[in-house]
Amino acid sequence: MKTIPKIMKAVVLDRFGGPEQLTCREIDVPEIGPDEVLIQVDYAGVGVWDAFEREGGYANMLQMNPRFPYVLGSEGSGTVVARGSRVTNVGLGDRVYATAFLNPNGGFYAEYAAVNAKCVLPVPDGLSMPEAAVIAGVGLTALRGLEDVLALRPGESVVIFGASGGIGHLAVQLAKCLGARVFAVASGEDGVAMVKRLGCDAAVNGKERNVCSSILALAPDGFDAALFTAGGETADALVGCIRKGGRIAYPYGIQPAPKETADVVTAGYHGEPDPDILGRLHRYIEKYKLRAHISHTFALEDAHQAHDALNRHYLGKICLKVLS
Repeated sequence: MKTIPKIMKAVVLDRFGGPEQLTCREIDVPEIGPDEVLIQVDYAGVGVWDAFEREGGYANMLQMNPRFPYVLGSEGSGTVVARGSRVTNVGLGDRVYATAFLNPNGGFYAEYAAVNAKCVLPVPDGLSMPEAAVIAGVGLTALRGLEDVLALRPGESVVIFGASGGIGHLAVQLAKCLGARVFAVASGEDGVAMVKRLGCDAAVNGKERNVCSSILALAPDGFDAALFTAGGETADALVGCIRKGGRIAYPYGIQPAPKETADVVTAGYHGEPDPDILGRLHRYIEKYKLRAHISHTFALEDAHQAHDALNRHYLGKICLKVLS
């Protein structure tokens, strides 16, 4: 049985603020309860929601009383090294991936993370540990929008706006799994190339000036549905490309929210994890061999650089390599 240390290396916040507040030092390894597992972390996902959390956004919005030092990281992958007395779904030594949004035990920017077992799953065959670390948060957000909110049906046409981003590139793959005709608006020519490799039916560069005419040329009568993973002028213009009676979904938190019109049903939704959506995503990953594109991998102690990179152009996801 693996000996678990009492102290671990972690990236912590002593106060909310900018990336410069992220510092690497030693803190106590978290203890687990009867329904939790302790994961020795290999990789941690880095998302735009981490930056919002780092700034104190969730603490203010949810009127939380955070304890410092505060460890970010809502997703990661690693190995189970301890489990609570009531845990039966994973065993010691299992390679797993997990989500732990606003985890009171602390997040994955650390060598060990204590996570409720209901949000822990075995890493599917063929999925690398870095991919496993970053796929759950964006994957479940994409799946909830496509399957639960849009109720996308086989043969329907769907526009994915922000298709080369974290949520978007999983949405492209999942929409194809659902049998839809997928049209992507991606960021830059490198983004267009990536989403084409992922199997979309057509893609346009969202940085071009004639995005609406380019995308509407692909479906002159308008699209059945759209998933917006970003907002702004281009997104608002694309609302006009959705047919009368069509549907738009977007995860809460994108700014600004898409423009609403009387002829199109527009719905925002939350992307929080739960066992049902995680289980469904896991089955899609296994059956369809979904992939997560990782643009940059940073060492744990360089987490501040990873957060700086969130503000620059990148494709897919960013992650931290925790296990040295």
